[in-house]
Amino acid sequence: MTDAASPTTARTTETGPSGPSVAAVLAVLLTGTFIAQFDFFVVNVAAPTLEADLGAGATALELVVGGYAFALASGMITGGRLGDLYGHRRLFTLGMAGFGLASLLCGIATSPGQLIAARLFQGLTAAVLAPQVLATITATFAPAQRARAFAAYGVTAGIGSIAGQLLGGLLLDADVAGLGWRVVFLVNVPLCAVVALLAPRVLPKAQPGGRTGIDPVGAAGISGALALLLVPLALGHSSGWPLWTWLSLAGGLVLGALTLWWERALGARGGSPVLDLTLFHGSSFRAGLIASAAFYIYFGSFIFTLTLLLQGGLALSPVRAGLAFTPMGVAYMVTSMAGKRLTARYGMNALIAGAAVTAVGLLALLLEVRSAGADTEVAMICGCLCLVGLGNGVVLPSLIGAALLRVPPRQAGMASGALTTAQQFASSAGIAAVGAVFFAVAGDRPPGAGYPDAMVAASAVCLVMVLVVMGMMVVFRRIAAQEAGSS
Repeated sequence: MTDAASPTTARTTETGPSGPSVAAVLAVLLTGTFIAQFDFFVVNVAAPTLEADLGAGATALELVVGGYAFALASGMITGGRLGDLYGHRRLFTLGMAGFGLASLLCGIATSPGQLIAARLFQGLTAAVLAPQVLATITATFAPAQRARAFAAYGVTAGIGSIAGQLLGGLLLDADVAGLGWRVVFLVNVPLCAVVALLAPRVLPKAQPGGRTGIDPVGAAGISGALALLLVPLALGHSSGWPLWTWLSLAGGLVLGALTLWWERALGARGGSPVLDLTLFHGSSFRAGLIASAAFYIYFGSFIFTLTLLLQGGLALSPVRAGLAFTPMGVAYMVTSMAGKRLTARYGMNALIAGAAVTAVGLLALLLEVRSAGADTEVAMICGCLCLVGLGNGVVLPSLIGAALLRVPPRQAGMASGALTTAQQFASSAGIAAVGAVFFAVAGDRPPGAGYPDAMVAASAVCLVMVLVVMGMMVVFRRIAAQEAGSS
């Protein structure tokens, strides 16, 4: 029996979660969102300490940072499909427990190889955990609750990203119990244990879908294609783009095309593909996917390159660099809490305006760094980041909800996996590609000397991505107008 036909699922979808309060359900779910985003970004701050303590070279550091992203992005769609088949609550609990174990292994690693392996495991457990958050909201929350929950998800994702920079710097500076960099991983362990124990008691129980199989060919094909694309993007610059990187990129594209052909053929003959391509028949889902990918290319690469500028170009300590992100975080929280009301009143015009504010903030930063170079005042950067945060807070929460709004509950896990895969892949690819632009512009000048010019180039790419988001919002507005006219 599928989710759509299940009495339990139907009842929870109409009335929202029964038993524990919606607030309790969201608190458990969003802890998973926060922790997955936090660990994506926190290693950026810890990288210099890892290099000194473990003797990790540039390639090892890139694998520590990127390995988590590879595993997370490549496993997300399969994790979402497993949730559809075996129950979102069960997969969330297993993912959270596994994430705690992986964090412990990261924290006790004694060599770069051990840490890389543990980070890969951590990314895989996050890929099991993360899709269940949006899937549970989509499949079991009542429509009136869903918009508020999506907004809370967007707030949490943004705060987790910024907290990785800020709290990571504070934890390193505090040097808790002399643990150094290890504390940024070990802090997850008790939190994961508590949430894993609470999840079976708090999260709503919906019937899993029929045991129609997991489509191992599709799962392996999607994971392999993403890995073949991400690895050369992450390592190409530092290794000088040797032949294997280009062969890997070409292989990823070919394998991706073959996997999509398989998924289409499997669905046509009544099978259960890990990625049902009928999802993309919905124009709102397609537009949401493109907009989310563009947003995360900009957001992930912007945080990464700005961290390089602050620490390498302006010689700020990890704590001061982390604190520089605080205005953006505060501004994000303010507008994200008001974003639902703004969207309800002004529709897609609110999101278009929010993206425009973000674009103005990026443009102001670009012009300031271009003008002042290494003498750029941190206060001026913080002012620009306020604008960026104000715009992001309006866009991101509503963007996620708009993409999933018309997804059937039986496809909630798959759609959530596809959306979060697009986000994580875009963030990873953005960091790699825009990072390559950054280092190419910085050139062979002394460390940090070329970073202001490099930040100007990176900000220009980010600005283009935000303009793509604005364009997709215009498409969303047209879709909404057409649907309103036909109803």
